[in-house]
Amino acid sequence: MFSGIVEEPARVVSATHHDGNLDLRVECSFARELKIDQSIAHNGVCLTVVDLPGDGTYTVTAIRETLDRSNLGLLSEGDEVNLERSMLMNGRLDGHIVQGHVDTTAVCTDIEEVEGSRYFKFVYNVPDEMARKGYMTVEKGSVTVNGVSLTVCDSERDSFRVAIIPYTLEHTNFKHIKVGTKVNLEFDIIGKYLARLAEI
Repeated sequence: MFSGIVEEPARVVSATHHDGNLDLRVECSFARELKIDQSIAHNGVCLTVVDLPGDGTYTVTAIRETLDRSNLGLLSEGDEVNLERSMLMNGRLDGHIVQGHVDTTAVCTDIEEVEGSRYFKFVYNVPDEMARKGYMTVEKGSVTVNGVSLTVCDSERDSFRVAIIPYTLEHTNFKHIKVGTKVNLEFDIIGKYLARLAEI
């Protein structure tokens, strides 16, 4: 479980495709603190550490299902990926409850600067059946974009906007997002449960 508070944007050292899967080797400041089998969110996708060479890097593997639902397959050497280690249960929940299970991708269609912050608009495609199950945004609700816990504004059937403060822009890979960039979305798990209960 995660909170959507990114620890750091880290550099992809290598992205190797094999047998339909993807091995990501990542360099980050806390690599030497990690253990094999530990969970880390990468752009909001929960992946398991499978190799620790001891050089400040680690390796995770994304399977075909993950690549089909996320933007991880687009990563290449030198790209930045947002990282968050799993949540400690004895601390504050600063973001919202995030599972690390990306639901779909969205595309940035507009960026607007307003009084020092930036508004990013994202458009996504979710079938009506999935929307009825809670795969959607609501005004002032929570959504995770590339692993970042954010508050929704201007929620529409297939789009929404989020406001990014300068600190978040500087300390995540939002600084690299431009019109046309594909991002990962995880919709609020509480909304999904409520939608499911309404079906019963």
